[in-house]
Amino acid sequence: MERTKKKILVVDDDERHLVTAKELLEDAGYEVITHYNWFGSTNVIKRLQPDLILLDINMPALSGDALSEILRGNSRTKDVPIVFYSSNDEDSLRKAVSECGVRGYICKGDVFDLRKKVAAYMSQSRENQSHQNLTLP
Repeated sequence: MERTKKKILVVDDDERHLVTAKELLEDAGYEVITHYNWFGSTNVIKRLQPDLILLDINMPALSGDALSEILRGNSRTKDVPIVFYSSNDEDSLRKAVSECGVRGYICKGDVFDLRKKVAAYMSQSRENQSHQNLTLP
């Protein structure tokens, strides 16, 4: 049986951003699962096999960039596309994307572009992006 909705996992330690992302992306037709902070997220990812992970960088105890490295090192999670979803400035996000080898980033304050940018990331196949970042305006 083929899955009709693409699945997005949002990992963040800020409840407001989880709720906002979930509402906006569900309205766009995605299945959205939220996970509050990094703890246990690798098990959630293994179980759900999302099509995309929106990952906050600034989380207590284990940052999103460190978590992305853990996910890249695990055979069951290494190919799941990750996009940083952060309130950090764009220069630091570009640097983090480059250093961590994730697909790209979306700025949290940009709620109007969230759906557009997620759609752009989702339209890229996993094979075409295995080591390629998507740069969005």
